[in-house]
Amino acid sequence: MNKKNNYKKMLSIYSGLPKEIYILFLGKIINCIGSFIHPLLSLILIKKIGLTISQAGEFVTFLAVLQAPCILIGGKLVDTIGRKKIILIFQGLSACTFIICGFLPLSNILTNFILIACCFSSVSSPAYDALVSDLTNAKNRRASFSLIYIGLNLGFSIGPLLGGFLFNNYLNLIFIGDGITTIVYLLLITYFVKDIKPKILYNSIQENLNPLEKFENCSVFRIFLKRPILIYYSFLLLIFQFAYSQWSFAIPIQLNELFSSNGAKYFGFLGSCNGIVVVLFTPLIASLTKKYKILSIISMGGILYSISFGLCSFISKFLLFIIVIIIMTIGEIAISINSQTFIANLSPASHRGRINSFLPLIYGMGNGIGPILMSKIISATGIREAFLIVSLIVGIGGLLMYFLNYINTSIYN
Repeated sequence: MNKKNNYKKMLSIYSGLPKEIYILFLGKIINCIGSFIHPLLSLILIKKIGLTISQAGEFVTFLAVLQAPCILIGGKLVDTIGRKKIILIFQGLSACTFIICGFLPLSNILTNFILIACCFSSVSSPAYDALVSDLTNAKNRRASFSLIYIGLNLGFSIGPLLGGFLFNNYLNLIFIGDGITTIVYLLLITYFVKDIKPKILYNSIQENLNPLEKFENCSVFRIFLKRPILIYYSFLLLIFQFAYSQWSFAIPIQLNELFSSNGAKYFGFLGSCNGIVVVLFTPLIASLTKKYKILSIISMGGILYSISFGLCSFISKFLLFIIVIIIMTIGEIAISINSQTFIANLSPASHRGRINSFLPLIYGMGNGIGPILMSKIISATGIREAFLIVSLIVGIGGLLMYFLNYINTSIYN
């Protein structure tokens, strides 16, 4: 009975949230269950369309480069037109384009339509975090982002598995299913999630106790000059993202070296372990850390990354890799459920779209350069030594993140 009461107390942080947050949580589960294309994109390009590994790599890189201006454009549109409208228009266009892909032959035409669909989706991406920020306040924002993060992981724990079953014989259903689940998500947003009008939002924020959320009549670059901590934070988060990218790049390489033909199977098991830990531990971590400063929790996430990747330099038993992934995933949770809250608390409501488009371009570079840089380090030193270097880099990043607490702490936290 005591354990049951403790679990209810742990989940109580998710009670009393705005009803729109629960709708977004449910919608995120549905949308991510149908997110077949992204995790299977490389396999679609190589095994179905017939691109070489090199050509597929070039396509994915080109897609990432092309999405950057789309995100920036989306950020500006989000702040001028509105969050909900941008989501419905561009995510809707993306869904329709993916459905069309389900009826196209396996050719370069299909790759072009995939490119277009992903670009439409990128335009809408800054709107989601801005919308959650609008619907919440400093007291319930961390719990709200945490709940949606759980929904995302619940969906992604099912989606790739379903996509894997459909891949060989029913590829067209992968595209159609992705589009239909997105449309269901958009219908939930249409009927159950309000779009706060600029004037109402303005009046609400002006009365808010947090002065950093008040409207500003200036450019987004002026905001960054006033709040340079956002830029410092993004560059430190870039280091964290560089380390985390080794979860999908360097760890599979190491598993292949240690366990040969069983490496892929073991990596799949670790992926399931990662998803289970996220779903089970996120409420616990959110509950235990709700009274601590956000940057302190994020810095602890970086330290856990350092410990986990440092251990990769010494271990060779698969059971120890499970322990490593548990440590790394707890760090991931600590970072993920607090990162957008920190940014939202420092973002004027008038600039949320642009800030949520610009900053991810900075820290997202960590994912982009991670595999390339790590491959060179592995070639020069060996994989065990490379993991030590990653551990050292992200450990320093974690300490620096903690010291950001001392930059105008009374204002920023």
